[in-house]
Amino acid sequence: MSLDFSDPVAVARASAEAMWEKDLASRSLGMSLDGVGPGEATLSLTVTAGMTNGHKTCHGGYIFTLADSAFAFACNSHGELTVAASIAVDFLAPGRKDDLLTAQAHEVSKAGRTGLYDCEVTNQHGERIAVFRGRSHTMKGKPAF
Repeated sequence: MSLDFSDPVAVARASAEAMWEKDLASRSLGMSLDGVGPGEATLSLTVTAGMTNGHKTCHGGYIFTLADSAFAFACNSHGELTVAASIAVDFLAPGRKDDLLTAQAHEVSKAGRTGLYDCEVTNQHGERIAVFRGRSHTMKGKPAF
C-alpha cells in the first residue's frame, strides 16, 4: 500500500514512524511517542533517579529534551525535513523522580519554510512544569522520510 500524500494524518504518521525508528536519543531516554497529527505531537517520559540533579529534582536538560523531541515530531509532521532554528524554554515547576512528564507540541504558525511551535510539559497531575517555544526551518526539497 502506498502513502496518500493528500492525507495529512497519514503523512504525519508516516513521518513519525520513520523518525521514531532513527531517534536513538528519545528512545534511549525511555520516551514514548504517544500521538502525532498534522502540526502536533505528544511524547512522555518517566523521570528516573538518574535524571535528578543535586536538588533531587529532574534536571532541566531532560525536560528540555522531552519538549524538543515533541517539537521535532510536530514540525516534521508535514513530511518535509525540518530542523530547529531557535528555542526558548521557561521552567515553571520542578519535575520529580517517578513523575510522568508529558510534552504536547502544536503548530502556531507555518509560513513558507518557517514554523512556530508551542509545547507545554505537564506532570501526571496536570501541573505545568515548563513551556517551550520553538521556531523551525524546513529544508527545501528534502523529505522527512
